[in-house]
Amino acid sequence: MGDYVRWAPPYYGDDSAQALGTRSALYLSLNRNKRSIRVDLKSEDGREAFLRLVRDFDVVLEGNRPEVMDRLGVGYERLRDENPALVYCAITGYGQTGPYTQRAGHDMNYLGLVGLLGLTGERDGRPIQSAGQIADLGGGALMAAFGVLAALHEARRTGEGQLVDVSMADGALSWLAMVAGAYLCDGEVPRRGDGQLSGRFVCYLPYEAADGYVTMGALEPQFWARFCAAVGREDLVEKQFERNGSEAWAEIAEIFRGRTRAEWKSFNDEHDAMIEPVLDLDEALESELVRAREMVVEWEQPELGTVRQLGTPVKLSRTPGGVHAPAPALGQHTEAVLREAGFGEEEIAALIDSGAAAGPNADAAAGRFLS
Repeated sequence: MGDYVRWAPPYYGDDSAQALGTRSALYLSLNRNKRSIRVDLKSEDGREAFLRLVRDFDVVLEGNRPEVMDRLGVGYERLRDENPALVYCAITGYGQTGPYTQRAGHDMNYLGLVGLLGLTGERDGRPIQSAGQIADLGGGALMAAFGVLAALHEARRTGEGQLVDVSMADGALSWLAMVAGAYLCDGEVPRRGDGQLSGRFVCYLPYEAADGYVTMGALEPQFWARFCAAVGREDLVEKQFERNGSEAWAEIAEIFRGRTRAEWKSFNDEHDAMIEPVLDLDEALESELVRAREMVVEWEQPELGTVRQLGTPVKLSRTPGGVHAPAPALGQHTEAVLREAGFGEEEIAALIDSGAAAGPNADAAAGRFLS
């Protein structure tokens, strides 16, 4: 059946598409531009097939707990025997070393353990979960991409690959570089909702407007001065770094409640005062900015119809990214990948007949791991 994200609701497709597998929106967004093969690493023939494939790979990426791949006979040291230039990236919750190597976890667990969740939210309030997966995506996927690219550059220079050990907890902690740096320097323990960039200053806060919220990001004096002058409150210029909850904050909050988000946007268009509306996701995805930056794309996916997903955030001038292949069904490309790797038709047939490899599972029924 594949991993549970493949089956997590909401679903695209219906039972008639079962031969290729009903795929969830989460799966489609995470797996476009990929191909999928099924190889049984617990079988000798499947393991040997994988080792043969690895000889031509640049990178192997895996997300099992430490030692799992070694037990299967396809850990880094074994793969390096087949391909000394291989970059092997292992993404785990807590890394390949340390006391938590065998511990399970999710994004919120990692954020809690490294201090980030404890600093997120309003002062004296409860910790607030982020809408984006900071540890999973920022601490795991992004750090893995960075690490793999650095190791590939080194491998092409020297011919030697290496193990890239990515811990989502480590990566999430690195997002606190400025906050932790200040604490390690002065020893002052930061409080939730009272960080310099997370709730302390009246010049850097979300404020309630007449119909929602706006952001005020006027850290630099010139932007704050423009705001104060434009609203006729030059007396507030010297109050820029007053604390959230102070008398100055109450006065500023009252000013913001006097206009709608659209009016504050027009205000900022005229005065360049670092004020922007807080948009709901549907508003953001339909906004002029997102459309102009091609950050929502759509394509036709066989058996599923039109699929809309986020675009590519890094814009390359010569080789721009895009969706050139839809998210695959589990095992959709097994035969093609093996064939391209030099396996003969009889070898492929033997692997499939023995169960060491397999194509799409037409009998898989969508599981209900998430509800």
